[in-house]
Amino acid sequence: MGQQYFAEHPAAARRPGTVHVVLSGLHLKLDTDAGVFSPGRLDPGTRLLLDTAPDPPGSGELIDLGCGYGPLALAMAARSPAARVWALDVNRRALSLCQANAASAGLANVLCTTPDDPAIPAVVDLIWSNPPIRIGKAALHGLLAAWLARLAPGGTCYLVVQRHLGADSLHRWLAGQGRAVGRVAARGGYRVLRVHAAGAGGTAGS
Repeated sequence: MGQQYFAEHPAAARRPGTVHVVLSGLHLKLDTDAGVFSPGRLDPGTRLLLDTAPDPPGSGELIDLGCGYGPLALAMAARSPAARVWALDVNRRALSLCQANAASAGLANVLCTTPDDPAIPAVVDLIWSNPPIRIGKAALHGLLAAWLARLAPGGTCYLVVQRHLGADSLHRWLAGQGRAVGRVAARGGYRVLRVHAAGAGGTAGS
């Protein structure tokens, strides 16, 4: 089923595959499998975020929320080798793939774990996420509110969401929570939103 990617133990039969992520100066060969998000290709929303988000800070605590098999987390880790990248997912199959992909790429600064792991720092510097929209609006809002509350002063979060799955309503909700939020990119029906830490400056689109 299409929604199994946010199950802890997906029931889909194994179907190993490979996805290549090619960025400027970086080529990642990632193993995938059925039961994880977008196993057959790099999701176009994830691609848009990779193409348009600024490089992550050179050090600090970075989060990939809903990491899947790891394209965002591994790109962050490769760009910021002195940072710790926490690759978070509830899907154990995805976490296993992400860990193996990080090891294959020689990225020892990726830590793959579940979002409830108490080892995750209470304060983080950056969040990238292609969030699990299909968990439902209330659950999504709760998830994002909890993680955005962890952003350090000056920290930012980049979210990519499809327009027809509620990108614009999510934008309005975030603004209604008092956060500085702006759309920084749009392509193929996807939107990339930048959200500042609570109380931080910034204007729409910044």
